[in-house]
Parts: sequence; structure tokens; C-alpha cells
Amino acid sequence: MQIGTLILKNNILLAPMAGISDLPYRLIMRRYGAGLAFTEMVSGNGLIRAGRNTEALLLSTAEDHPLGIQLFGDDPQVLAEAAARVENRGELIDLNCGCPVKKVVRSGAGSALMQDPAKVASIVAALRRAVSCPLTVKLRSGWDSSSLNYLEIGRIAEAEGADALTLHPRTRSQAFSGRADWSHITRLKEAVKIPVIGSGDIVTAEDAQAMLAETGCDGVMLGRGSYGNPWLISSILASQAGRPCPPPDPQQRLEAVRTHFDLFVCHLGEHKALYDMRKHLCWYSRGLPKAAAFRTLINRTRSFAELKQTTEEFFLTATDQ
Repeated sequence: MQIGTLILKNNILLAPMAGISDLPYRLIMRRYGAGLAFTEMVSGNGLIRAGRNTEALLLSTAEDHPLGIQLFGDDPQVLAEAAARVENRGELIDLNCGCPVKKVVRSGAGSALMQDPAKVASIVAALRRAVSCPLTVKLRSGWDSSSLNYLEIGRIAEAEGADALTLHPRTRSQAFSGRADWSHITRLKEAVKIPVIGSGDIVTAEDAQAMLAETGCDGVMLGRGSYGNPWLISSILASQAGRPCPPPDPQQRLEAVRTHFDLFVCHLGEHKALYDMRKHLCWYSRGLPKAAAFRTLINRTRSFAELKQTTEEFFLTATDQ
């Protein structure tokens, strides 16, 4: 797959997910085959003000490439300056026009931009002038069911210099409820000449293959379906190649968990691993015997050593069964 001048090894992309797609998570997903991964969404204002928390979102390594940096905000000049500052830290800049979180929307950013096509035009144009790397825009179908304007926004972004579009075909009002309407992806693909990446409700390899076949989109972006499930990527790639890819057994899950722990400690430290790994462990353990009891135990742990020991015992027990 090609986005502007960037050539990817495949068309499976990992979504920018706040609180999820940090460096350890991206590295895990890359090892299972992701063609492109994105940072968590990064505040343009935060970058210009040199906020320490914002800067931490850009932590990366040589293995963590190609990397897309997703920016959010509502001021064209602020976003342009922020993009210029971080352009050399990744291979691609992405504009967030889809986040439905109230705090982001109240600031005029994220999916609030779907209500202001003229501002989207100004922002994309400013970003295009500021950077020479590939530029993409991630959008939703519209603000609500009565204002489905993704085609208008998509055409505007293309006209102002965007190299690709990602569509999550739900409205802001839907947030993550209901079913994503893949027919919107089909229509957007027919309406623009640049690549279109589809997102929404991909939880199996069959889902990814169906989206590609039904919509004609150029690539798929994985979000919640990848939680605790890096094998989703390898299974999609196996399906595309006509190879079998059986679901992971408990031992394979444990190996992935150990790697995730090691990456967390290496890059973010034990203290952060203690609190942030809990949610990932809840996802990794889904479907295994006594997973509910395990989730209760790890959410009560008070030390990293205790968390790791509890995790080892759970997965080793599951392996023996």
C-alpha cells in the first residue's frame, strides 16, 4: 500500500488510540505484522507549549517505524507549527477529525471539526504548507445521523492536499455504539482519488477481508479489535496469503504477555507498567478459564512483582489445562 511517498509493507494499520497505542503496544503489534502504527492523538497546543506529558506521547525507537503522528486541535496555525516541529519524528502526519470524547469536542477539535468544513479546509491547507511528508485525515461519517457530511469533508481534504483518508463510519453521536456502516466507506472510496482506509468493527480476519471486498477500500485500520489480540494482524495477513492461522493457545498468549511486560518496563518503567498493564491483561485473558477471577486479582495488586507473578500463575495454569 502507498500513501503519498510512503510505501508500506502491507495494508494493515494500527489506529491511534488514546491510552492504548503507546510505544510498548505499537511494538507488540509491529512484531505481529502491522504495516503502519500511529501515536496516541497528540495535542497541537501541547506541543507548542512544550508540555512534558505531550512530549511523552512521541516516545519512539528505531523499531517503531513507519510511524504516523496524529495531531488534534482546531487552530490551523498552531497545528501547522506543531506538525513542522514533529515531522522528522515520524513518516506521516494525521489530522484527527473523529475523536468523540467530550473534552476534545468542547475544545473545537476531533469530531467537532465535522461541523465546520471551512475550518477543516483551512487546517489541512496549513498542514500541507507546513510539512512535506504524507498527510492523512481521520474522520467520522458526520456529527449525527442528520448531518452525514463525510463525502464533503473527504473531498475538501483531498483538494487541500491530503494523501489519504481514514473513515470510521459512525457519527460522533454514536461514539462507539451500534454497527459501523461500511457502505459509507464504499461511497467515500468512489468519491475521491486518494487512498481510503476503512475502520470499524474489525475483530476477525474475516471481518477485514469482508471490508476490503465489500467497500473497495485500500487498507484497514484496527482499533478495539486489537485489544489483547495482536494475532488479529497475523491472522489477517495469513488469510490474505491463503494460509491457515489457528487461534493462539494459552502458551502463545503468555509469550506475548511476557514480551509486553518487558517492553513496558524497558520503555516506561515498572510503576507505569503496574497500572497500565492491568487493562491489557484483562484483554489477553479473555475466554480463558477463570479469567473473571484473574481480572479481580490483578486489579487488587499493589506491586509490579505481585502483578507479574499473578499473571504467570494464571497463564501457566491455563496452559496445563
